[in-house]
Formats: sequence, C-alpha cells, structure tokens
Amino acid sequence: MAAKEAAASVPSTPLLKDELDIVIPTIRNLDFLEMWRPFFQPYHLIIVQDGDPSKTIKVPEGFDYELYNRNDINRILGPKANCISFKDSACRCFGYMVSKKKYIYTIDDDCFVAKDPSGKDINALEQHIKNILSPSTPFFFNTLYDPYREGADFVRGYPFSLREGVPTAVSHGLWLNIPDYDAPTQLVKPRERNSRYVDAVLTIPKGTLFPMCGMNLAFDRQLIGPAMYFGLMGDGQPIGRYDDMWAGWCIKVICDHLGLGVKTGLPYIWHSKASNPFVNLKKEYKGIFWQEELIPFFQSAVLSKDCTTVQKCYIELSKQVKEKLGKIDPYFTKLADAMVTWIEAWDELNPAGEAAVANSTAKK
Repeated sequence: MAAKEAAASVPSTPLLKDELDIVIPTIRNLDFLEMWRPFFQPYHLIIVQDGDPSKTIKVPEGFDYELYNRNDINRILGPKANCISFKDSACRCFGYMVSKKKYIYTIDDDCFVAKDPSGKDINALEQHIKNILSPSTPFFFNTLYDPYREGADFVRGYPFSLREGVPTAVSHGLWLNIPDYDAPTQLVKPRERNSRYVDAVLTIPKGTLFPMCGMNLAFDRQLIGPAMYFGLMGDGQPIGRYDDMWAGWCIKVICDHLGLGVKTGLPYIWHSKASNPFVNLKKEYKGIFWQEELIPFFQSAVLSKDCTTVQKCYIELSKQVKEKLGKIDPYFTKLADAMVTWIEAWDELNPAGEAAVANSTAKK
C-alpha cells in the first residue's frame, strides 16, 4: 500500500474535508486528477488498483492517498477477499469498506470536469455534498424538484407533515458527452452525445427503482455503506457492467424500508470516452435477459420489521436473492453467498459503533 501526504495548502477549508474519502478504481496512471486538483486535492483519496498488482500506478504529486491492489485486498480480507470482483470496476467497493470516513464520493478515471451553461467549471463534489447534507422527500413528489434549494420551496398542496424530509443517503450524479448507455443502445446510436444540462435535483420516490451509475456517485457511508456492495462481476463471472445497478437496486429497497432518501440529477461530470459496445455486449448479454426478472424481484421485495439496520436488511435481502433468483441461474446463489461474506468482512473492518442504524423517525 503506497501513501503520500498533500504538499500544497488550501486557503479555505472545503466542505467535509475531514469527513469524506474519494474512491477511484483504476488500471492506469491517474493523470485525470490534474484537472480535478482544485476540487479534490484537499481530500483523502482511496485508489483501488484493478488488474495486475505488479503494475505501478502513478498518481500526480500533491495528493493525499492510499493505494490498494489485489495483493492488499487478499492480505486484508483473507478468504473473504473472494467477494471483491477482479478485472472489473466493481472492485471500487473495497474502498468503501476500508474507509473510515462518514461520506464517500466515487468517480471513474475517464470522468473529467464539466462546464455549466455559463462556461464555469462544475465542482461536482461540492454539489454532491450539498445534496447529501440536505433532506430528501421520497414520500411525496414536489413539482419544483428540490424544495430545499435556494429559490425553491414546497408547492401549494404539499403536506406540512412531510416538509421536514428524511436524511439523504445517496446522491446520484449525471454525465455530459458520453451517455451511460447499454451495449444495444450504443450500437444503434454510436455517435449520440448528451449535451442537455438540466439544472435540477430530484428525490427518487419511495417504491421507484432506478439504474444507478457508479461513475459519479456520493453516499453517506454511515447511513447506507454496508449495502453499497457492487456484487460479483468481471473475471470468472458470467456477467459484467451490472455492478452499480445491482448495488442501486439493493440500496433503494433498503432506503425505502429504513426511510432514507436517494437523489439524482446535478452534478454533471464530462464522460470522456465510450467503451467498446461489442465488449460491453459480451459482458451484458445475460444481464439484459436476467434484468427482466431482477426488476420485478426488487419491486416486490419486502423486508421484515426486524430489519432495523442496513446489515440486517442486506442479509435478509441476500436470503431472498438465493431463494428466488437462484432459480434463474446458479450465479445468483453464488452472489447471495458473496453478499453475506461482504457484510461479514464489512463488520470485521468496521466494528460495532460504526454500524449504520435505522432512522428512528422514518415514515413507513
């Protein structure tokens, strides 16, 4: 594990400077950090190196970081390391597990600083923090979107009993330039680019699932961290590119159960390059069929009242995965076991006291 200390001082204290880690999965040198330096340098980075552990990953000078490769993962987790994907960006969730901070922001190394319509650089991290630190409104939709934002409020007819909102567990950001499309859509629209900047943040309503993308994502680790498992993908697995979506379906079911909020919208990043659609199709093709059964499974998933922590929710969900999805393919039995292993490993590295607890005032 390599480490360096930040060399440059920052004049003003950024938001949550000592309470947030930035997690980056990578197989290459992190030159992209140069453009993020004004926004990321004050924060601690956790870099999860995928692929060949003998390869040296270069990190620009002046960043405070830890770097973990596969050898480190095996050393730290021992036999439980088999729950961490190899040769897939799903390995990033190891960074969530070893972090000791309250908040996590994760970004891919092909994501650059975007510009808003006025031409100003977007501080994506700052917007995510604003999203996380303000409440969500999952029980009743506000037609002016985020009512806590400056210049907005609750509209006429919005119940006063719900205006306090609930804690926000997840902030899901979007992308300009290369959209996050599946392989069939990539093949049909190879030249399509997203240039639409929508200046809005929405709470995803209770009972509504969404396709979570992990390339520009922030979350409250204490509230939902143990459920942010990106599954078994990549090397030796029959599926890929469903890691973040699997996590998204799981966290949404659990957030709905515990009365926590999930937001989507701002901030935007600039997604710089499109992945190969033919390679993606090979990774996705089973998932394209499976998701037609996975979505109804998560839509109908119900957790018992005994599930008062994220860990308890996740273990119960793993049992339902094994029982109901195991019939689709043996992979899901293996995945259900890995979900349990993940929680065991999480609890070993994060002893009681840091465990996420249910919001006692949650409205069900």
